[in-house]
Parts: sequence; structure tokens; C-alpha cells
Amino acid sequence: MTTPPLIVFTDLDGTLLDHETYDWSPAKPVLNDLAERGIPVILTSSKTAPEIAELRSAMALDAWPAICENGAGVMPAGAGELPDRAPYFQLREVLNQVPDALRQHYCGFGDTDAVGVAEATGLPLESAEKAALRAFSEPGVWTGTNEDRDAFVSALAALGVTARDGGRFLTLGWGRMKSDAMAEVLAMYGQPPSIALGDAPNDIEMIQNATHGVIIPNPHRAPLSPLQGEAEGRVIREQLAGPEGWAHAVRDISRRYK
Repeated sequence: MTTPPLIVFTDLDGTLLDHETYDWSPAKPVLNDLAERGIPVILTSSKTAPEIAELRSAMALDAWPAICENGAGVMPAGAGELPDRAPYFQLREVLNQVPDALRQHYCGFGDTDAVGVAEATGLPLESAEKAALRAFSEPGVWTGTNEDRDAFVSALAALGVTARDGGRFLTLGWGRMKSDAMAEVLAMYGQPPSIALGDAPNDIEMIQNATHGVIIPNPHRAPLSPLQGEAEGRVIREQLAGPEGWAHAVRDISRRYK
């Protein structure tokens, strides 16, 4: 496999996709430019494989792999079979071992139906059905106190499950992060320079481990704390939100690579 001059890893919600509308059209000219230059764009999201497959095709990115469910799985380029859902069902079993006093405050996608997922995400029903097809992780809404949330996270950790704040949801998983999958894909392509863009705590490791890290502001959440690499300018904070900020940052950085 030929090593490209650059590779882009990007979060979706609140980064390449507008937080409220899920629109990505402002980034389309930059995506087209990257495609013409043979620069892979790796969608890297908490979304499921069916969700990402649909977006990847719409963005004309089927030539590249993608990273689903916060790094838990790497989807091959092109259309492929859905991943085995056994890890998800095991996760649900562990979740239900948490004491009821804490468990009652967490409503995961598996605790509702496609209509409930649509209401929680703002997605159309057809898209919500794809979002519910989890294979590795469980997003959900926490409705209890911060103190109980900490106790909930600790109880899950004792059972081998991690909890990450993704901006919109508290997502449970088996410990693998976006940065783990990013390292796997970089090895596939011969370790080219990289850009990683994101807006939420579950993007931090990915941003910090890239050649160029970009924090996209999200007015719907508190700003990320200072990250490793900011002081020397390896990690930057974009001023524009969503796909507008994405396009501005990627256009500027990618011009340095021919």
C-alpha cells in the first residue's frame, strides 16, 4: 500500500457534522480536494458501523477504512459485513450488574427503542435504527447527580467497563479508544503525518497523538481543558465551530503537504 503524504482522522458529531443539523456541506470542497490529492479521510466516531457506512458513502470516502464506536472497531474500505454484536450483548449484561440505585439514572440505547434513540439524538427514525445496532459500546443519557455519576463510573470500572463523555452521551465500552484504532490505521498506511480533529473528551487522546491536533469548538459544551501539545503549537484550537471550522483547519494544514 502506497504511503500517502498525509492522513486525516476526524470525529463526526460536533466536528465534521454540525452539532444540531448534522450538515457537513461546508466541508465538501475540502473533502473533494483531499480526494484529488489521494489523502485518506478516516471517519472516527462513536457511531455504529451501519451509521458510518452510510455517511462514508455520502461523502465519497468508501476508498478508506473508518473507525467506529469510539475506536472499538476498524471498518475496512468499501462495503463489508457488519461486526459481530457479541461484545455489545456482554456489555449490556455487565451494565445490569450495577446496583439499581445507580443503574436507574442511566438510559442507554438498549434501554429504549428506535423512537427513543431518535428523540435522544435528533436523528430521523431510519438513522436512529442504525444507531441502535451497537456492536461494542453503549451510549446513554445520565440523569442523576454528578456524585452518583462518579459512583456509577466506578462501579462499572470494577466490572471492567469504561465510561467516556462524548459530548452528547456517556458512552460505555471495553477500554479501547479512538487513538488505539488510529495507530492501527496509521500502521496500515506506513505511518504518514496525520491530522486529528475533534471536539469532545473522547477525542483527546486522538488529538494529542496526531502530528497536527485540532480542537473544534462546540458551543453546546464546555471547552476542553488545555491539552498536551498546545504550548508548542502541535495542537491548535480552531475558532470556527462544526464543518466550517473543520474545513478551515484542514485546508490550512494540508497545504503544507504536497
